Amino acid sequence: MPTKHYSQRLVLAGLALAGLTTLAGCGALVVGGAAATTAVVATDRRTAGEQVEDQAIELKAAAEMRKLFDEEKARVNVVSYAGLLLLTGDVPTEQDKQKAEAAAQGVEKVRRVVNQIRVGDVTPISVRTNDTWLTSKVRSALINTKEVPSRTINVTTERGIVYLMGKVTEAESQRAGKVAAGVAGVNKVVKLFQIVSPESIAADTSPAPVDDASNTGSTNTPDSSSGVETMPVQ
Repeated sequence: MPTKHYSQRLVLAGLALAGLTTLAGCGALVVGGAAATTAVVATDRRTAGEQVEDQAIELKAAAEMRKLFDEEKARVNVVSYAGLLLLTGDVPTEQDKQKAEAAAQGVEKVRRVVNQIRVGDVTPISVRTNDTWLTSKVRSALINTKEVPSRTINVTTERGIVYLMGKVTEAESQRAGKVAAGVAGVNKVVKLFQIVSPESIAADTSPAPVDDASNTGSTNTPDSSSGVETMPVQ
C-alpha cells in the first residue's frame, strides 16, 4: 500500500497538472507563464513574442477607443494577429471612424490597421448575440475540416460578416475561406490572412510572408490588392 506521504504527493501532482491544464486553456492571457505560453505556441504559428505583443496591442487599442468614444453612442472592437489590427463595430460619423483608425495606427507594434468600422447606430444586442453564435459555428466547421490549421486562425464576426486572420498557406487560405462561406447565416467572408510558404511551416521556423507588400499600411475597404480578400457566400 502507498504510504501517507506518497498519497499526498500524488494529490499534489494531480493539482499541479490541473493547474497547468487551466493555464493552457487560458492561453496567452498569462504573459509570464512559461507553461501557458508553450501550450499556445504549440498550436499557433505566431511566435511567443508575437502572441504577447498582440495581447498588448489589443489592450492599448481598446483603451484608446474608450478614451475617444462614449460607450452608449459607439462600439469599437479590436483584434490583433501578428501586428495586424482589425477594427469593427459602430461609430456615429465618418470622422469618428477616421479618428479610431488614427488612434489604432499610433499603438506601438501595430504594423497595419484594417478599418471595418461601420458608420451608424450601435448594433443591437440580438445581432451581436447572433454574431457570437456564427463565430462558434465557423470555428467548429474549421476544426472539423482536414488540412485547415484551425488553431492558428482567428475568427471574428460582425453583422454576419466573418473575418479570418492567421498565418496560413495559399491552399489553407482557400480551404478555410470556402468552409466559412458555407456556414449557414454567414453573409460574407473577409480573409485577412498572412500567406506563408509551406516550406517555412515544414521547417518549423517563424513563417516568412510571401508578399511583404500586403503586410503594411492601412485599409478601409476589403480589396484583394491590399491583402484583403472577400469570399462569395454559398
